[in-house]
Amino acid sequence: MQKWMQMLGLASVVAVASVGAQAQEAVKIGVIQPLTGSVAYNGLAFVAGAKLAVEQRNAAAGVLGRKVELVIEDGQCRPANSVNAAEKLVQRDKVVALTGAFCSSATAAVMPVAEKYKVPLLTGVSSKADLTEKGMQYFFRSAETDRLMSKTFSKILAEKLQLKTVAYIGVNDDWGRGGVEDFSKDLEALGVKTVMKEYFDHGTTDFYTLLTKLRASKADGVFVAAETQDGSILVKQFKEFGINTKIFGVGSWATADFIGLTGDASEGIYAAVPYASSLPGERNKAFVEKYSAATKEKPGKYGAAGYNAMSIMMDAIARAGKAEPGAIRDALRQTDYAAPNGRYRFTEKGEGYGFDVVLVQITNKEPRVVAQSQTEKP
Repeated sequence: MQKWMQMLGLASVVAVASVGAQAQEAVKIGVIQPLTGSVAYNGLAFVAGAKLAVEQRNAAAGVLGRKVELVIEDGQCRPANSVNAAEKLVQRDKVVALTGAFCSSATAAVMPVAEKYKVPLLTGVSSKADLTEKGMQYFFRSAETDRLMSKTFSKILAEKLQLKTVAYIGVNDDWGRGGVEDFSKDLEALGVKTVMKEYFDHGTTDFYTLLTKLRASKADGVFVAAETQDGSILVKQFKEFGINTKIFGVGSWATADFIGLTGDASEGIYAAVPYASSLPGERNKAFVEKYSAATKEKPGKYGAAGYNAMSIMMDAIARAGKAEPGAIRDALRQTDYAAPNGRYRFTEKGEGYGFDVVLVQITNKEPRVVAQSQTEKP
């Protein structure tokens, strides 16, 4: 954690600009991420990816001949904090666009702020399916939805893991509950019986009671929706309990941080994710090399999310021809972005599609791709 804080800081992240752009006012983009709290590992990874995208763009003359400046606020994955952050970024810092705010509940709270000020908001992480069903004209999502991941991988998981009964464990927020509901619904349709559903709060460190219930359920498999800090503690305690149930889930399970914190307990875990460093292809290879050089570790889901979201936003500003929120919003609708994990486009509702999602298994502390699928237009 200290490594990330020292490297990125909590203030504005300004990449080195080209000589021609130095004399002009920077194009400011606001970033709202959890930089403290139980999901800070993931928020800081997002910022690292966004920073890399800006450094590369500024080294190539910036956007519209101007450097790009990231103005970063700590939303802590809390709705109230994230709303305050958005207000500051728009009113005080005069950003032309926003990215954030990680947790679906926090992003849902920021969406009306973006709409009120008519400033485009792009989330690269928040996956609750109904966010793009609220009729917002300035909201876009370059993240997978819980529903998409479930529909894509439920059958593969049921067959590969030979599941008859499944227990579900999720963090007690919109994303955790949404993931549990989507996967349980689709697996039940495949004949897999639900034997337990339990939720825990962010920052939980003692899962004894929950794991006692899990053992009593005698489930063939356990689905978990949890991020790095919570998930690593849960999985380590799971292994310490001696429970041999097959584990699969969604979240940051294929990231270097999660694997590092979880250690040997991560071996054999399956994860449905939109990105893994082991994805084939030259674009991903180049991204992994540059990200690894900048951060001293391989990128995971959230590093790639930050890189992609910021690249998409900067492409839109360039395409708009001017750093004005309304023009940027219109240009975002024309997105056709070649990413390390496929191509991104948006529907009329601002829902991203076209990129690849993968099912991985942690093997020898590396995410090995088991299945890969391109997302279809909703």
